[in-house]
Amino acid sequence: MRRVYLDHSATTPVRAEVLSAMLPYFADHAGNASSLHMAGQRAKKALEEARNAVARALGADPKEIYFTSGGTESDNQAVIGVARAQSLRGRHLITSTIEHHAVLNTCRWLESQGFQVSYVPVDQHGLLDLDALKDNIREDTVLISCMLANNEVGTIEPLAEIARLAHARGLLVHTDAVQAVGKMPVRVDDLGVDLLSLAAHKFCGPKGIGALYVRRGTPIEPLLYGGHQEWALRPGTQNIPGIVGMATALRLATDELSTEPPRLGALRDQLQQGILSRIPDVQVNGHSTSRLPSILNVSFGGVEGESLLMALDIKGIAVSTGSACTAGATDPSHVLRAMGLERARADGSLRFSLGHTTTEEDMDYTLQTLVEVVGRLRSMSPVPAACFEESTKR
Repeated sequence: MRRVYLDHSATTPVRAEVLSAMLPYFADHAGNASSLHMAGQRAKKALEEARNAVARALGADPKEIYFTSGGTESDNQAVIGVARAQSLRGRHLITSTIEHHAVLNTCRWLESQGFQVSYVPVDQHGLLDLDALKDNIREDTVLISCMLANNEVGTIEPLAEIARLAHARGLLVHTDAVQAVGKMPVRVDDLGVDLLSLAAHKFCGPKGIGALYVRRGTPIEPLLYGGHQEWALRPGTQNIPGIVGMATALRLATDELSTEPPRLGALRDQLQQGILSRIPDVQVNGHSTSRLPSILNVSFGGVEGESLLMALDIKGIAVSTGSACTAGATDPSHVLRAMGLERARADGSLRFSLGHTTTEEDMDYTLQTLVEVVGRLRSMSPVPAACFEESTKR
């Protein structure tokens, strides 16, 4: 059976070059970067070379890069760390309704600790409402956290404009750039952000390693307490194999930014046009132009998304109904609902996310299989697609 992996937004396969770069640091060069002997100093050299590489990719100073266990920790460190450090100045934060749960649930926890959070809405394309953002800024606001690119629909937010607005009021800005880094140019000064989260496994690096950019001078408190590693903001023995792998993967992705995103965009458009022309009652979700080239989110009328996902999986095609972090949840996508989709339409949505391994033949096979599977599932549904389509108009 043909295997087609279209869930790169959930995670990506590690590239051979990345694995090759990591392997020596599991055994031959397994020293602790805090040790003074030769083995330790070899590890420290690899650590700092990787830090320099990540900093170059983001246009940052190496001392502004802190290694973490991944995107979730980076988001928690940024949001909680700034909230605590700024608590005497103010206890109000702003975020959007379509953030990853690594930010949303962190904000909800802060609310249980006496902080206040405003959740700014988005429009039908998933773009943050800037007027609503301005209206929610208060005298005690200390941080705005807004993702750079949405993980479910791919919409790219106007971070530079958000940062200019925030800095004019003396506020700090954090962006969850986990889905964006490696898939589009991401330079911290162009965005104007003060903190930025990334995770290696989203751009063909290993799982369990990420980084947080913290602009020099940004007030932030640690979540963990221990040794002096990462300038005491993130203590603990560094994951040298993972860090080396992340730096290698990011270098490869950055080197390919002029070729890979256009290639993926063309493949995404091929699949999108095929779906729209061959399958009736479908809706593409997200912004038509301001979006990642690698993500296509589509609602299929008269079909339940999870049933469609399983039917495709049987045919060897791996896709997602939304964020991998909410798999198994019974509620529809909070992102699609925040964008105004009816529950039935949100329930019938799939995310196709392309990556380094995706080919034109994959798109052809996926479209052919979709036409077959959607038709079969609709024929089995007690609610005809035409009725579904009419119900979503009301």
